[in-house]
Amino acid sequence: MSGDTRITIYYGPLSWFEQRVGKKKKSEGLLEAIFARDESFRQLKVVVPDRDSDADKIEPKRKRPKRLVAESGDYASLQEHAITNFPGLVQAHNPKELLLHNPPEHVHEHLKRIFAGSVEVIHYDYPSVTCSTLVKFRDDFAKHLIGQENVKESLLAALYPLTRGSRSKPVVTMFYGPSGVGKTETAQFINGLLGGALMRKQFSMFHNEKFASYLFGGGHSEPSFAHDLLDRESGVVLIDEFDKAASVFHSAFYQFFDGGVFQDKNYRVEVGRSLIICTSNYGSEKQIRDELGDALYSRFDSLIRFEPLSQDEVTAVIDRLVDGRFEELDADERQRVDAAHVKETLYPLAAHAANVRKLGKMTDELISTLLVRDLLSENRPRDVVT
Repeated sequence: MSGDTRITIYYGPLSWFEQRVGKKKKSEGLLEAIFARDESFRQLKVVVPDRDSDADKIEPKRKRPKRLVAESGDYASLQEHAITNFPGLVQAHNPKELLLHNPPEHVHEHLKRIFAGSVEVIHYDYPSVTCSTLVKFRDDFAKHLIGQENVKESLLAALYPLTRGSRSKPVVTMFYGPSGVGKTETAQFINGLLGGALMRKQFSMFHNEKFASYLFGGGHSEPSFAHDLLDRESGVVLIDEFDKAASVFHSAFYQFFDGGVFQDKNYRVEVGRSLIICTSNYGSEKQIRDELGDALYSRFDSLIRFEPLSQDEVTAVIDRLVDGRFEELDADERQRVDAAHVKETLYPLAAHAANVRKLGKMTDELISTLLVRDLLSENRPRDVVT
């Protein structure tokens, strides 16, 4: 029986898996099949001697499933014993075909051992950097970021190795410098050139014991970094505020940064020719080395410094922010607020405010304040809420 079921394991994003499955005929969910089988075992059957002696009437023969499918999130609904004895679960249902999306590593290994040559593995081809990507990055950089010319040149050099088809591991970079000068925006810009939803993890959000299970693996039903890596759509992995992670967790990234392999107790993933970007507020390479230690510091392929914005650059940022916000306003709203007045009001901030994120919030607040003042100053009847 174990050699009769054809098994295909897919590693990649859910949207891609659904497209692959959709090309085939209608499927049945593995979870639904398991629950239906369990429910049938819970049914109470009364057997009358002599009258119901036919074995098929006592235990009807189940129809063999043609095709069972399990998505990445389905395994969390299974009990630990079902994961441990997954091949037995498959044999109990005996489908003609089984399609699995991003299963836990030991499920994969057990199936390979029990079903031998009947297991096929298919990996998603993540978008990667090409020579045309470098050209677009160079030409469009100024449209997305003001200043930071050194960042453009350093990143072009860092990205170049990814254009080699023979490369099998990621490029790992550290963006460092003050907050709000374009580190995250640069990562989003690069990802936009490649396509797919950016995988972004903010390490400042993890300050408890759950971070350990997230990185090193807990129960198979718990969230984990490795599982998120398997489900990602992008060829860019952004780890925001890497400096906020406690040093006890640094060892989790040694193999990941070295060869692009991340493994916890449940999952194993190879990110291949991807770009890994870590952001931080470190002020110098020396501080990075002192804080992270030589073992982790030496694993970064490139350290890219983002400089504080000059007064002229902040003024240019204000112009761009205001113009962008005005494009989002309704035609009626644009008539009620003067863009030049908004810019003139914000320009004095250029002398002491260099955080683009804060400038964006100030711009939004000022425009909203002017709009609401204009609205309340008009002598018009109030809307009646019924």
